[in-house]
Amino acid sequence: MYVEAMRNVLSSASFIAVVASAALPAQQSPGPFTLAQILGYPYPSELVAAPAGGAVAWVLNERGVRNVWAAAAPDWTPHSLTKYSDDDGQELTNLAFMPDGKTVIYVRGGDHDANWAAEGGLAPDPASSPEQPKVGIWAVGFTGAPPRFLAEGDEPAVSPRNDVIAFVKDGQVWALQFFSTKPAAQLFFARGRNGSLAWSPDGSRLAFVSDRGDHSFIGLFASDTEPIRYLAPSTGRDFQPRWSPDGRQIAFVRMAGEGGPPEPLLVNVPEPWSIWVADAATGAGRQVWSSPRTLHGSYPETPGGANLNWGAGDRLVFLSDLDGWPHLYSVALAGGAPLLLTPGPFMVEYVAIAPDHKSLVYNANAGADSNDLNRRHLFRVPVDRAAAAALTSGTGLEWTPVITADGATIAFISGEARRPPVPAILPSSGGQPQLLGKDRVPSDFPDSELVVPRPVTWRAPDGTLIHGQIFERPHLMGKHAGVVFVHGGPPRQMLLGWHYREYYANAYAVNQYLASRGFVVLSVNYRLGIGYGHDFHHPPHAGPAGAAEYQDVLSGGRFLAGLPDVDRARIGIWGGSYGGFLTALALARNSNVFAAGVDLHGVHDWASDLGDDLVLPYWRYERSDRDSARLVAWRSSPVASIATWKSPVLLIQGDDDRNVRFHQTVDLVRRLDAAGVPHEELVLPDEIHAFLRHRSWLTADSATAAYLGRVLREGP
Repeated sequence: MYVEAMRNVLSSASFIAVVASAALPAQQSPGPFTLAQILGYPYPSELVAAPAGGAVAWVLNERGVRNVWAAAAPDWTPHSLTKYSDDDGQELTNLAFMPDGKTVIYVRGGDHDANWAAEGGLAPDPASSPEQPKVGIWAVGFTGAPPRFLAEGDEPAVSPRNDVIAFVKDGQVWALQFFSTKPAAQLFFARGRNGSLAWSPDGSRLAFVSDRGDHSFIGLFASDTEPIRYLAPSTGRDFQPRWSPDGRQIAFVRMAGEGGPPEPLLVNVPEPWSIWVADAATGAGRQVWSSPRTLHGSYPETPGGANLNWGAGDRLVFLSDLDGWPHLYSVALAGGAPLLLTPGPFMVEYVAIAPDHKSLVYNANAGADSNDLNRRHLFRVPVDRAAAAALTSGTGLEWTPVITADGATIAFISGEARRPPVPAILPSSGGQPQLLGKDRVPSDFPDSELVVPRPVTWRAPDGTLIHGQIFERPHLMGKHAGVVFVHGGPPRQMLLGWHYREYYANAYAVNQYLASRGFVVLSVNYRLGIGYGHDFHHPPHAGPAGAAEYQDVLSGGRFLAGLPDVDRARIGIWGGSYGGFLTALALARNSNVFAAGVDLHGVHDWASDLGDDLVLPYWRYERSDRDSARLVAWRSSPVASIATWKSPVLLIQGDDDRNVRFHQTVDLVRRLDAAGVPHEELVLPDEIHAFLRHRSWLTADSATAAYLGRVLREGP
């Protein structure tokens, strides 16, 4: 009944209220450029700071060729530490410096954004190599010597003593002696799957999380002759261990263990959590703070989760949505009420603690410009008072700050509307940012030919204010095809510039390319996304519980169709992952609005992913509202509306997808065949969800642009 009523509301365009955006400076008309040019941007990620002195390292992806780069004070000249030369689809992740700052440790291979491991635990092989890839730990120095393979494994944690590297392999903790040729060996045995390794400040003990399924412990390993000590063990789920600077205590997060009376599946329920501190010598622990049992008190879902850290003056700092926004708080180690450090209607995202533990540097969608709600800037705040100060401002975007060990420099990634992201540094005392490696942007990159997206807002049928960005060539003449873009996640936010996640930087580039070809593109920040508060991020009846967010997409399509230079008969839609789901849902429910679409690895049948074991274990007698939830999940799925799906679609997916099962596309193709719906497909053998090869992205993006141009009759 709810879904049918929602469809009736959505069918009336009279509920949509459009809010005009502020005028932006006039742009020069962009010239033509190729998709290969716009996709040629280098992309930096994995930024880390050395634990001593002033040095940083990062991964740079240049057309699929990934290498580790570094720069150090005083001149901060970037240089490549590794010399990989192939678009082979092998990730470089988990960067960490050795304590002396002379060597960078990294992991090569794997799929670190996967929702589940591949069958047999195999590493991705997107290049279809006859030789099976392995996930391995490597080391490379600043001297120019070639990288050295250390061991198969993942999640390396370097001892502060500069000698031992602990890591995870097959759910157990292993270790190797860095300056020895002796092979790596299992460091200790512990039941469960173990990870989240954290060395004590003096390197004498190793904390870890031992996941036992329905509960987890914080374990503490000291030596082969001592039993593992578990800190304040309980039936709860303990994680995110953080050592105190003096090494005497460990703070951690605790949530309730799995079980208890079944929670309802069709409504949002609180997920309370607490912060505990345990004595490292005895294992005895106590609760320092507990969240209220409210929706706003639920465990935060922004990057870093609780972002738990030790602050100076016997304070613990953490992130929470207590006031309806993801904000930083601090609480006295003795307990008491938490102190809100970052008040205001904005979201704190990536957080770094200063070496002296007296302040935090973070990025947030805040600033003097009202449009900063759709940007990112850097701020610093003390751990003991609400006195945040802006470090960056303007029309650019800055994210993922790290602070050098000497406290003198803040490093981060910086992007703009036209300039793709590059690493940057800023003196902690203030000043102008210095870009690192801007010369890696290819000379034929069409920065001057890109448009500056303009912010727009409109009202969904239920009155919710929805934000988006328009990509449009200036001085368009006549009527042009429009395209709605829907991001994935769904906890994401598209911005007024290049994105801080590589997957969405690719989407930004494609939207720029479509605009250069005459399309008018609307990127929709639908509910379920981040950046607009807890309630927007956690709406009722969303996803498989009713797809309430679809009204934002449909109203966005109607908003786009109402623009004076858009041909309402030629509105397309495209998106990946959750955006693929919403693309398919739009075509299935409203082919009268959306004339064609491109669906990259979308979910098409929620009910098939809500099997009994996933929702409620088969051995439990209680059924909760499982049957009702599966019915609503079915009705919230594109496959439930195949009868009204008329518009053509291009389906794209890699068949080693570890986030959305490839069967979702296989099943949809069979249903579209049976219903006579025109469709095309592009399958990338051995590729994962977020394609690992540049060649794969170029293939998929070229197919997307060509398909929309052909079906919607737009382009040069």
